Amino acid sequence: MDHTKTNRIVLALLGLVLLGGGLLVLAGGADIYHRWNLTSPAGWPLNASGKVLIPPADQTRWTDMSWWWPASIAALALLLLLALAWLLAQRRRHPRQLTVTDSSEEAVTVSNLALSDALTTDLNLLPGIRSAHALFYGPRTHPHARISLTLRTGTTPEQVLAGLHDAVEQARRSAGWDNLPTRVDLSVARHSPHRVE
Repeated sequence: MDHTKTNRIVLALLGLVLLGGGLLVLAGGADIYHRWNLTSPAGWPLNASGKVLIPPADQTRWTDMSWWWPASIAALALLLLLALAWLLAQRRRHPRQLTVTDSSEEAVTVSNLALSDALTTDLNLLPGIRSAHALFYGPRTHPHARISLTLRTGTTPEQVLAGLHDAVEQARRSAGWDNLPTRVDLSVARHSPHRVE
């Protein structure tokens, strides 16, 4: 299972837990159990509008203890750091150097920018392409490509598909990679209206 799918599953489960908890709090606060003659979940304290989720005795149970406030602040700080680490991990990473294999089967380190520029140049030479930009992301030994193409007006994706495939395949073979997963974002150039006098 890849990184993206794992993140989506974790986020979906977290969302379901938060949604379920929110609905339980809403049901208790709006007194839905009493109005609709429903039974609240076993042990759920918030089952009427006059009740609270955490009883006052539990709210102040440890506040007089010397360890309470430092432990609370440390736990919240740790939670914040974990959330920030997860957020930063979602950013697309593009390495400065990529490992390619030369004709003698030796690994060579090449600038990501140089390889990206070479692929971008090949893409810009394709008929029907107004502008192109390519960049490699992921591990330096097994990267994937992210390509943005702007098509000329009147050009369809089908017309550039073969040339796009050839350019990516040439980049893969030149670098000696076994595969090169590629994501392509397409857009079509729009003509700005010109005023005629």
